[in-house]
Amino acid sequence: MIETTADVVVIGGGPAGLAAAISAKQHGADRVTVIDRNQWLGGILPQCIHDGFGLEEIGTSMTGPEYAEKYIEMAQSQGITFLTETLVFRFNEVFEIIAVNKKGIHKLTAKAIVLATGCREKTRWHAMIPGTRPSGIYTAGVAQALINLYNIMPGKKIVILGSGDVGLIIARRLKFEGAEVMGVVELLPYASGLPRNIVQCLDDYDIPLYLNHTVTAIAGKHRLEQVTIQQVDDTMAPVVGTEKVIPCDTLLLSLGLIPENELAKTIGIEIDAHTGGPLVDQRLQTTLPGVFACGNCLQVYDTVDMLSFDAKKAGKFAAQHSIKKQVILQNKTNGVNVRPGHGVRYVVPQQVSTFGSVDFTLRADKPKGASILRVMAGNKALFKKKLNGVNPVNMIRVDTHIPPEIFMNIITIEVTISDK
Repeated sequence: MIETTADVVVIGGGPAGLAAAISAKQHGADRVTVIDRNQWLGGILPQCIHDGFGLEEIGTSMTGPEYAEKYIEMAQSQGITFLTETLVFRFNEVFEIIAVNKKGIHKLTAKAIVLATGCREKTRWHAMIPGTRPSGIYTAGVAQALINLYNIMPGKKIVILGSGDVGLIIARRLKFEGAEVMGVVELLPYASGLPRNIVQCLDDYDIPLYLNHTVTAIAGKHRLEQVTIQQVDDTMAPVVGTEKVIPCDTLLLSLGLIPENELAKTIGIEIDAHTGGPLVDQRLQTTLPGVFACGNCLQVYDTVDMLSFDAKKAGKFAAQHSIKKQVILQNKTNGVNVRPGHGVRYVVPQQVSTFGSVDFTLRADKPKGASILRVMAGNKALFKKKLNGVNPVNMIRVDTHIPPEIFMNIITIEVTISDK
């Protein structure tokens, strides 16, 4: 067994892991190690050859590979250690991490751990689509990798189920490569991707968008031959008589993402049922002190820029934990729980452990017009803001000051979005 030590170990070498590792190094952690199971660093970014990365963070539009390379070079210049093609089996309460690669079994002992394990795509079986099992059915991310990394076209006549951002972007990419995109089918009454992607990827290329529809049948013996789509009612049940058969040879699934948290679950870290990610405080520390979470394993982000912003926070506090510099240690209390109230699907963090400035991220439960966002502690409004409109596809970020007296009498902070 190969035994090593580190101040901070980051599990995951995607954009969140890289940002967290760099931040940990910049905030005093001498020995920082990043572990990733892939051969490469950057996670999903190398296959995202479209631009738009970095606009919010540095004001420059880059492709995914360019954005990844920027962070990889920064990490390498700061002397961060990388273990690629390395699979983490488990870690324990004293932060002994067991991993394996071609060189053998590794035991890394850390002072703090950052989970940046990313997410995975939902498959056909999450949508429970009946029918045969022909070839030609892929997740949108797999199709993106086939085209952009391996120069393989997944098909010629394509239907996309789900209007998530990856599905929208791959629709445009397929049009560039000469494929016929028959349509994007969305179960909800609104698209689940960013509005700019609806315009730039569908509207600009005359790709039909079928809202309130889903795929109800798949047909084909060896290769996919056709799918049947149907309109759904308010209960999401297919409406009889609305069937439409679309001949196609490929079905791409853009059904959403699932945070990857098997390591966290194995050690007993509490998971939020709404986000699928660990419960954290405002430092992004999980319910196991010294273990922090960031990136898409914490919550699924809209953009890599916002993801990197929070990942840097996780790296900072992991470094401070590793050198025993607990922020505002004298103010630490048992903590106050944070819960989503009316009009809010979820809110992160789920607990506030110290008073001061707290950065909340949240999503609305459904689209609505002019609204008011409130952060309430009992009958006291800690934060109030008018919103011109809200949409679940757009993450909302609010910075709220939490006063010391909240910890004396209030056991819960509630975040709401209401019409007035």
